[in-house]
Amino acid sequence: MLQIPGVTDCSPAEVGYDASRIGVLNAHFQKLIEDNKLQAASYCASRYGKTFMHGAIGPLSFREDRPEPLLPTTVHNIASITKAVTSVAVAKLVEDGMIRFNTPVGDILEPFKVAPFDKIDIYSLLTHTSGMFPDCAESLVPYHKSYWQVIDEYFEKFTPEDGEPDWIKAALSCGLNKQPGEEWQYCSFGFCLLGEIIKKVTGITAEQYIEEQILKPLGMKDTAWELTPELARRAIIRNERHEKRLNDIVDGKQPEYSQAEKLWDTVSRTGGGLISTPADLIRFANMLLGLGTLEGTRIIGRKAVEKITTRTLYGIPDHCWGANESDRSYGIGLDMRRGPAYLYSETTYFHEGAGACCMVIDPTEQLAAVWFVPFTGDNWYAEGLYNVTNIIWSGLT
Repeated sequence: MLQIPGVTDCSPAEVGYDASRIGVLNAHFQKLIEDNKLQAASYCASRYGKTFMHGAIGPLSFREDRPEPLLPTTVHNIASITKAVTSVAVAKLVEDGMIRFNTPVGDILEPFKVAPFDKIDIYSLLTHTSGMFPDCAESLVPYHKSYWQVIDEYFEKFTPEDGEPDWIKAALSCGLNKQPGEEWQYCSFGFCLLGEIIKKVTGITAEQYIEEQILKPLGMKDTAWELTPELARRAIIRNERHEKRLNDIVDGKQPEYSQAEKLWDTVSRTGGGLISTPADLIRFANMLLGLGTLEGTRIIGRKAVEKITTRTLYGIPDHCWGANESDRSYGIGLDMRRGPAYLYSETTYFHEGAGACCMVIDPTEQLAAVWFVPFTGDNWYAEGLYNVTNIIWSGLT
């Protein structure tokens, strides 16, 4: 199977890495592709800020009759890794004195001023301890309610005569699943609310704030909220619907949206709306490894990075998606999962994205890695994420 190398800054040996492990990684990806678990894979890894491993393997398209290979520069949806970027944006507002992590959400968003929502603060949204219903848990959480479904129904019934749309108030009709601080429950809706907080505090959309304050300063030219024709030409092709959308963007065709679909543009995409490449995300990861600075460009300060990348949850249970953990390890907006499954250092933090992708950052080893492993269908395979982490970290000498 064709393996396409990407641009690197140095050899693996120069940064204390065993180059033979890259072959093991490629073989692992190849087997997952042959087993029809992945469509393809791409990756980028750096140590001490220098990229030593960068490549791609597998086909660009889901169609078996298309020969084009996936490239290291192929664009992917990064899904929930967007939350890591949003967390840095919130931390930036904290260090600029505009909010605090423990600021009640109700101080900024009016619908949260009443019980039981008045106990929710920015910190609980970032740490998934707000008590709101978790993502995709209909079969696991008794009487589960979907904020997205309620918002969709609200938009379908909305008319201009109703005034300004208030999707937050509509969503809160679901209530809470737990008391704030009671349990870790992964909630993307909470990160959309963080986007609204950024908007209220800054006076511009969260998407614009993140682009101006993080993406552009870091030189992340392949990371965006919307596909341009140029980015669409380089995007992975996942299915027929996705293929048509990409072709329409390249051809400059504007899709026809219903009134309800247009209203979704008022909902912040800070829970999972970014697209990117492995090399672009490595720049973001290396900014965090640089304690907020990359190549002389300051995004946030050292103390803010230390705060969000230090374990903050202790003794909080996690029963989300069938888990049975009594003590969920988590930072402020960044995962810090521990246990016998992982080879990385105790200081490591990361974020995954559905579909799937992963960004892992190890300050002790000064190692960062990003990889995209688009799963086939709607499946999920641990060996495309956790096993990959161990293969990459096994190369440290």
